Amino acid sequence: MDEVKQLVADIQKGIIKPIYLLMGEEPYYIDKISEYIETNVLDEAEKGFNQMVMYGYDVSVEDIVSNAKRFPMMADRQVIIVKEAQELSRTIEKLADYALQPQPSTVLVINYKYKKIDKRKALYKAVNKTGLVFESKPLYENKVPDWIRRVLSTQGYTIVPKAAQMLVEFLGTDLGKISNELNKLQIVLPSGTQITPEHIEENIGVSKDYNNFELRKAIGERNEVKAFRIVKYFAENPKDNPFVVTVTLLFSFFSQLLQFHGLQDKSPRSAAAALKINPYFVNDYILAARNYPMKKVSSIVSVLRDFDAKGKGVGANNIPQGDLLKELLVKIFR
Repeated sequence: MDEVKQLVADIQKGIIKPIYLLMGEEPYYIDKISEYIETNVLDEAEKGFNQMVMYGYDVSVEDIVSNAKRFPMMADRQVIIVKEAQELSRTIEKLADYALQPQPSTVLVINYKYKKIDKRKALYKAVNKTGLVFESKPLYENKVPDWIRRVLSTQGYTIVPKAAQMLVEFLGTDLGKISNELNKLQIVLPSGTQITPEHIEENIGVSKDYNNFELRKAIGERNEVKAFRIVKYFAENPKDNPFVVTVTLLFSFFSQLLQFHGLQDKSPRSAAAALKINPYFVNDYILAARNYPMKKVSSIVSVLRDFDAKGKGVGANNIPQGDLLKELLVKIFR
């Protein structure tokens, strides 16, 4: 994110705010910025007396303000980091008075994760005036593979699109989880490696042949043998392949396929932009569109809605996941 890069660049130049409000639904960048400040604003000799980490479930706003108003010892600044500040959601507005006139020699970092502070409230306005507010927004699923590619490129790695997609389908959009798995790969693979589905399978445990990406591809190709083989594997490993995830991904695929049918310009570049997908995958949609006319795609979308409800127990109590998947395939292929 450009905003994160700018924030780090400012700190490196010595442009340091007296208060940082880091908030939002995606905790990854909140943690990264907080860790950077914790590591880099003070040198090791200064940290002993001038750096403090507090936790929202252990302290009050009054405790935070009292410590923030202290003067540093034998240093130009002190750093106070409040983690899990969302635990103070009922009282955090009391911090507004301090935020209006923060101690210039204190760097106060508020980590307010998984939610946002109302922009109409006094605290937000005060920090926005005297310090810096950073909102960490979740990435849409279609943006995560590119994020993976960019993160790896900074470390000297590349990744093939299918491997990136496997990570997203297995881990979702939680950037923290994905980052942890990427770190594992970087430990076992030398810099300069192009990460492949085989690397993902060997080191993370996601099957390169039996996953939602391959199921979607098999359905798009109308390869019934392969699709039923994958579904059989899913039925034997339900914890690693939740029914609701499979149905959600198939719903997304056929919804996009319906959109693809309606495009006037179906060239790879134009289609990729319209569907918000990597151009690498456009051929999958071109082939699927040949195999499933628009009317059929519409009916499949309706079927997937029904099976989403069944997967949640509506009208299908105690039906095994494997049986539901097999029934779903029959309705898609028939």
